[in-house]
Amino acid sequence: MRIICSGKKKMTYASIIRKLPQDIQYPMLELIETLQRDMREQYAVRRQDFEALSAAVAELAQAQKRSEERLTRLERVVEELAQAQKRTEEVVQKLVMRVGKNTGKLLELDHRDKAYAYFGSLLRKVKVVSLQELEPALEEHLSEAEFNALLPLDLLVEGQVRTGAALTDKVYVAVEVSAVIDENDVKRAQERAALLRKAGFRVVPAVAGEDVTEGASLAAQEAAVLLVQNGTKQNWERALAAA
Repeated sequence: MRIICSGKKKMTYASIIRKLPQDIQYPMLELIETLQRDMREQYAVRRQDFEALSAAVAELAQAQKRSEERLTRLERVVEELAQAQKRTEEVVQKLVMRVGKNTGKLLELDHRDKAYAYFGSLLRKVKVVSLQELEPALEEHLSEAEFNALLPLDLLVEGQVRTGAALTDKVYVAVEVSAVIDENDVKRAQERAALLRKAGFRVVPAVAGEDVTEGASLAAQEAAVLLVQNGTKQNWERALAAA
C-alpha cells in the first residue's frame, strides 16, 4: 500500500480509508487499486515504447555508421580512379608527343628526300644544302651564339627562282618542318632565315607540314613566310620579295 507524506506525518491509503465511513471504504479501495493498475499498465507501455525507440535509434546509428563506411570506401575508389585516370592521361600525352615528334622527323626526311617534288614548282635546280657547306661565311658573320642557334634548322634548300627572275638568281629556303605547324615554327623559320641573311645569303623563311593552326597560318601570312601544307604553297611571292 502506498504511503503519502505530508510534513512529518506518513500515511498509507489503508489508514486513510479506515477513517472513511464504512459503507464507502470498499468502493474506495477498489478505486485506488484500479488507479494503481492503470498507472502500472501505462508505465509499462511507456517503457516498452521507450525501449523500442532506443532500439530504433541504435539501429539507425548502426545504419549510419555502415553508410559512412561505404561512403569512405567509395571515396577511396573514386580517388584511386582519378589517380589512374591522371596516369593514363600522362601516358597518352607522352605517346602523343612521341608520335608527333616521330611524325615530324618522318616529314623532315620526306621533304629532304623529295625536295624537288615540294619546291620544284618554285625553284630550278633544287638542291638540299648542309649548313656545313656555308660554314666559312657563317663563322665570319655570326657570333658563336647565333651560329649555334642556326644549327637546329630542319632543312635548307637552294635553287634558282623559276619565274620572274634571271636564271642566275639563287635563293635559299630555310624550312622548319612539323606535323602540325604552329606559331613557334613560323617564328623559328623567321629567326633562322634572318641569321642566314646576316651571313650574306638571300633566304626565304618557310614552314612545312601536314596541318597548320589558324594562328600559324595568319602569322605566316603577316610575316611573309612561305607555307607548304601537304605540298600546297602559300605566300611565295611575298616571301620572295622580302628575301
